[in-house]
Amino acid sequence: QVQLVESGGGLVQAGGSLRLSCAASGSIWDIAGMGWYRQAPGKMRELAARIFSGGSTNYGDSVKGRFTISRDNAKNTVYLQMNSLKPEDTAVYYCRMTIAGYDYWGQGTQVTVSS
Repeated sequence: QVQLVESGGGLVQAGGSLRLSCAASGSIWDIAGMGWYRQAPGKMRELAARIFSGGSTNYGDSVKGRFTISRDNAKNTVYLQMNSLKPEDTAVYYCRMTIAGYDYWGQGTQVTVSS
């Protein structure tokens, strides 16, 4: 059984930074894509960033230039470095991994950016 555990969320002032981590445990093999999605109150879940096994990345338009996704394959972990945070970045951030063809989601971590 695969579990994803996220950490690093919290409260930060506008302009500040946070780093999210998501580690996978259990029967781990063939991790293809890793990504971060976010959902603000009253809005649909949207892509923040994703990274593929070859290292290529995609970012949501609203975070380009401010967020950086990276992965440590040896630790089965994906990171999201968030800089120049804005109040509109406030959301629950969810980790997602595609492992052996199946999608797994973390429980979510709250990020709140105050103005």
